[in-house]
Amino acid sequence: MPTILLVEDNELNRDMLSRRLVRNGYGVLIAEDGAKGLSAAIDGKPDLILMDMSLPVMDGWEATRRLKAEPQTRAIPVIALTAHAMSSDREKAVAAGCDDYDTKPVELERLLAKIERLLQAGSL
Repeated sequence: MPTILLVEDNELNRDMLSRRLVRNGYGVLIAEDGAKGLSAAIDGKPDLILMDMSLPVMDGWEATRRLKAEPQTRAIPVIALTAHAMSSDREKAVAAGCDDYDTKPVELERLLAKIERLLQAGSL
């Protein structure tokens, strides 16, 4: 079972998304801010990270840059989750090292398709 690290500061979003991911066959690790997300990625070795970009302590942009700079975490795919839906936000996410980008509120089927595509690409 693939494991997904969900880095999200909003408790309702965390609860809703983590339950949906579990129902779809994923193990879920949770972190409430970017700094905890970095630690959880190193310790938990998830198969994929869902990274909220507006986080306390360390934002998702910086957390992703640090994850992609570390040899032990750089290969983990990261999907940026943000309420910002402008094309410049997608470009900013890719520049920070994100492998994909999705907007909030999350459309589950679309997000699951992105997760599957990235997990399959990593297993080739």
